Amino acid sequence: MTFNNPEYLFLLLLLVPMVYWYIKEMYKSDASLQISSNKSLEDSPKSAKIKMLHLPFILRSLGFVLLVFTIARPQASNSWRTESTEGIDIMLALDISGTMLAEDLKPNRLEASKDVATEFILSRPNDNIGLVVFAGESFTQCPLTTDHAVLANLFKAVKYGMIEDGTAIGLGLANAVNRIKDSKAKSKVVILLTDGSNNRGDIAPITAAEIARSFGIRVYAIGVGSYGKVNIPVQTPMGTQYQLMDSEFDEESLKEIAAMTGGNYFRATDNNKLRSIYQEIDQMEKTKINVKEFSKKNEEYYLFALAALLLLIAELIIRNTILRKIP
Repeated sequence: MTFNNPEYLFLLLLLVPMVYWYIKEMYKSDASLQISSNKSLEDSPKSAKIKMLHLPFILRSLGFVLLVFTIARPQASNSWRTESTEGIDIMLALDISGTMLAEDLKPNRLEASKDVATEFILSRPNDNIGLVVFAGESFTQCPLTTDHAVLANLFKAVKYGMIEDGTAIGLGLANAVNRIKDSKAKSKVVILLTDGSNNRGDIAPITAAEIARSFGIRVYAIGVGSYGKVNIPVQTPMGTQYQLMDSEFDEESLKEIAAMTGGNYFRATDNNKLRSIYQEIDQMEKTKINVKEFSKKNEEYYLFALAALLLLIAELIIRNTILRKIP
């Protein structure tokens, strides 16, 4: 039950002075009679009129309350809502080769990619998401799952040196496609993130893209790295040393992979750009939600008005018949 004009309910505060006035007038109107003792009257039964003495005021107060409810317009609502969500399947293919330790993104390309991808994962609770990592080889870090807390923990465990160094883009993409190709989801997506050129593996990136296209899988390719020279840490017998290297990779292949599969290519030159890329992908691959709503409100004020009228009529009848006062 709701009220269309709830502000009128403040009128109920008028009951306080009404009750105060009634009690005051009741004591003022009491008649007095001096007698030697009222002991003989204490056990005498009270008549029906005495028991009903306050009934008119009670009926009038209840009638006032119901009148206030009437002008506040009580309404009963009937509503139902059905919601169906359709998640999509997403495989993340993440490059963990040595060049991903370059520090043009902070703290480095690999850690920045992990952090932003984790934010992306946690923002899509209805999707099946999995993770493939690759360098010189490729393996599945996590198959498709809706347990995103577990996936986020597995992301934290990803680090350079887990597998042989190199950049097998084709192998990483093919592994991701293999993990998602049998999915029953209407939308299947691979997000491929790398900063290098394919130099390892038996599968060419374009061949892997053709396989993805044949299964109706879209590939969003993200090239990571700023323009110009970048510092890359290198392990030497003297400890970690930094080398200045050109930030170059095979952008043309990544663009072709994305175009072949109906996806898009993006270049992430810093942390903010990488975050905005994932936000853009999030909007393009938004989870579909179909909602049906029904709402109907019925006016209920007439019931309160009728009850108030009956109470006020009852008060008038009782006051002018049973409890009629003769001057």
